[in-house]
Amino acid sequence: MTFARPDGQTCPGYLALPPQQEEAPGIVMFQEWWGIDQHITLLADRLATEGFRVLVPDLYRGRVAATGDEAHHLMEGLDFVDATLQDGRGAALYLKEAGTKVGCVGFCMGGALVVASAMNVREFDAAAVFYGLPPDSSWNIEAIRIPIQGHWALDDEHFPIEGVELFERRLKEAGKAHEFHRYDAKHAFMNPEGLGNFHPEHADAAWKRTVEFFHRSLE
Repeated sequence: MTFARPDGQTCPGYLALPPQQEEAPGIVMFQEWWGIDQHITLLADRLATEGFRVLVPDLYRGRVAATGDEAHHLMEGLDFVDATLQDGRGAALYLKEAGTKVGCVGFCMGGALVVASAMNVREFDAAAVFYGLPPDSSWNIEAIRIPIQGHWALDDEHFPIEGVELFERRLKEAGKAHEFHRYDAKHAFMNPEGLGNFHPEHADAAWKRTVEFFHRSLE
């Protein structure tokens, strides 16, 4: 499917709908650096079975990486501001047309986009981030007005836990609603493919917490 961006252009996306679509809350899901691969579509479908309308904006416009080097190249070519304020916000506006609350969730690169969205996109009502942060030079903590749930790997070479500690400290100092969960795992522990760091026990725990968080925050 395609949806309109605020600038009048369109963005392709993957839409997963629950059995009972009427009045179901919406969730924008931001992809990992691989693109919209099978892992992401399965997560979107799984979240839909929990009672949410899920829209994944295709930030790479149909491209999916097969290797880490290719994923890095695609991510380096992404305009993160455009992805947040146009693709992400456009997806939120599309889901908001039903008159419901809308949250966002993202993984790795998508997690960083979730944090950026919490600071810059007013249409979101809750945010769940998995092991991803934008550079602290871009943080605008005071602009956050929605609850944030975070899932972080203690042994994360891509997003070291020290950055998470700083982010959490800034949130506490500003009095922002948040709940952070740390897992004795490596980066991308939710992904059974990807980097080979899948941890089924932690993935299951994080998933249950995320679903509960969105039901609590969006309904």
